[in-house]
Amino acid sequence: MSGASELVAKVAAAAEVEAVKPAEAVALLRDVIFGAGSGSDAESIKVKEQGIDKLAKLLAKLKDAPALKLLLTELRPLFAVVPKAKTAKIVRNIIDVFATVPGFDQLQLELCKEQVVWAKEEKRTFLRHRVELRLSTLYLDMKSYQEALKLIGALGFEVKKLDDKLLLVDIHLLESRIHYALRNMPKGKAALTAARTNANAIYVPPSVQCQIDLQSGILHAEEKDYKTAFSYFFEGFEQLSNLEDAERAVMALKYMLMCKVMSNQAEDVAPLISSKGGLKYQGEALDAMKAVAAAYIARSLKDLQGVLGNYKEQLGNDPIIAAHLGALQDSLMEQNLLRVIEPFSQVEIAHVAKLIELPVQDVETKLSQMILDGKFEGILDQGEGCLIVYDDAAPNTMYKATLETIGNMDKVVDSLMIKSSKIVA
Repeated sequence: MSGASELVAKVAAAAEVEAVKPAEAVALLRDVIFGAGSGSDAESIKVKEQGIDKLAKLLAKLKDAPALKLLLTELRPLFAVVPKAKTAKIVRNIIDVFATVPGFDQLQLELCKEQVVWAKEEKRTFLRHRVELRLSTLYLDMKSYQEALKLIGALGFEVKKLDDKLLLVDIHLLESRIHYALRNMPKGKAALTAARTNANAIYVPPSVQCQIDLQSGILHAEEKDYKTAFSYFFEGFEQLSNLEDAERAVMALKYMLMCKVMSNQAEDVAPLISSKGGLKYQGEALDAMKAVAAAYIARSLKDLQGVLGNYKEQLGNDPIIAAHLGALQDSLMEQNLLRVIEPFSQVEIAHVAKLIELPVQDVETKLSQMILDGKFEGILDQGEGCLIVYDDAAPNTMYKATLETIGNMDKVVDSLMIKSSKIVA
């Protein structure tokens, strides 16, 4: 017990000098973990576990990623005497801490691959599954979608045999995210359904349930079902608020506000931000969504483009927000162009661009796209730099009438067949 008490004293001493002399704190913590007389009894190992956690967080704070990577290799002799469950917890904890150090994705990839190889050699299957899941997530973050799919597919096949439902939930969730990134919505929905099926059979921690809700919201928003998407984002937001995960709670709240704007309910954005839940997360992210809502209410394309430029980090760097606001921008541009060209039968493209306050090239490209999409009848006379607008042609009812006639003939033939069969009988 005296050995354990000495280790506790060293951990406390390291905590005291951590802010002023981080190098000295690192040395003290390393002595706790690797010191010759540090002991291997249960109490000492418990203190060492605390020391490892503190050392990992300190190295992450110092942004010393190579030292963090080396730490896992140095700990392997200790793992031989530590129970497998504790070893798995320590390894996963260090990998999670490593993920908080920005700019070292490639090094983290190497670290995960090393741990997978070590776990295979040591026959630590549970740990290997979790590290491979982290590796797949890294591939997704680095946009290496094929590698991520290949690894997650093999992992899913292996885990199904073990029937580890909680791990299967995480695997199917990640699979859904990968398919969404590849724009393969049917497979993304199928993977999410599989995650829900497994989640219904077991107790799922709130941290995992909120991920299911957020992914459900993202897929519904992609299908333009913004009302259902909002309800899923709201569920996720409440759980994240309870978990005090501020970063992801703000993300969920942003998606909720986006759904309100996209479903033509932009006036509800300000009350949501001013609500009890919204006030807790005030900041630039919510200011950006408030500005988007104001631009949409004003139906001002110029204001919306200004907002997207001013809040590029909050809006443009989020691929989900960026995709939906891009669609909103296109919709607003079409509405504004249709309103501007409505009184004209022929108008200069430069004049339209001046009225809408956008570059001539952008206006010309959009007008040609709208003509091809059948949004209005007209042609672009590029020689004269004019748009010629035609009156809407009368709808062609010939095809509809032909289909109705064929349908009626089909009914007559069926009726005659029934009557003839009765006569023959």
